[in-house]
Amino acid sequence: MSDIQRELPQSFRFTAPPDRCAYLPDRQSVMDYRWFDELSEDDFAWLLQRGWRRFGELVFRPNCPGCQECRGIRLDVNTFRPNRSQRRTLKRNDDVRVEFAEAEVSAEHLRVYNAYHADMHERRGWPLHLTDWSDYQQCFLSGERTFGYEFRYYRDDRLAGVALCDVVPDALSAVYFYHDPTWRPLGPGTFNILQHVRLANETGRRWINLGFWVAGCPSMAYKSQFEPFELLESFPADDALPIWK
Repeated sequence: MSDIQRELPQSFRFTAPPDRCAYLPDRQSVMDYRWFDELSEDDFAWLLQRGWRRFGELVFRPNCPGCQECRGIRLDVNTFRPNRSQRRTLKRNDDVRVEFAEAEVSAEHLRVYNAYHADMHERRGWPLHLTDWSDYQQCFLSGERTFGYEFRYYRDDRLAGVALCDVVPDALSAVYFYHDPTWRPLGPGTFNILQHVRLANETGRRWINLGFWVAGCPSMAYKSQFEPFELLESFPADDALPIWK
């Protein structure tokens, strides 16, 4: 879906004020947003190729003056083969039960999300952001979208992780992953991406979109461990072709 001429539904567009960059602390970030009343899978696939991401009703991507460190990154499922470390991660987690279904919220979702964020606040200094039913619904589930799904991971029949995922005709787009902190030593992040790969293979999709990648950001280094990957050269306008290399 690389055609330039595509008539998207009407959207409301705005640019947020500059804020501290979450990836490079010595810089500021500026984000562009688009709000669509309705958005089909094909329309979102077209936007995804141009570096747009989605949370709830909003799609967004960076538009930082003087900085182009953020790059879209995607994994080619057709040629990916797990390396030895990734195969070990699969083996360590062979007791994890995986479900894939439409995204939802439950008391268990909130328990795991809040435990994850409390742990990241303690370990990495993230701002403490705990959620409740209404906040979670607004952030992740708002808007009439037919392509919002999630992986649910269970250990000992107890929810241990949730990976929100957008599903379009040619790709899976990893939206957000959180997990019980006690699972961390077994490599849940790697395990989660490998589950995206498995589903893409089973459903004939070629790409796993992994969001943004910044070369100088240590917390994003894991994304480049999944090869071969492609990077988006720049964030193109609607009337320009995306260039992935």
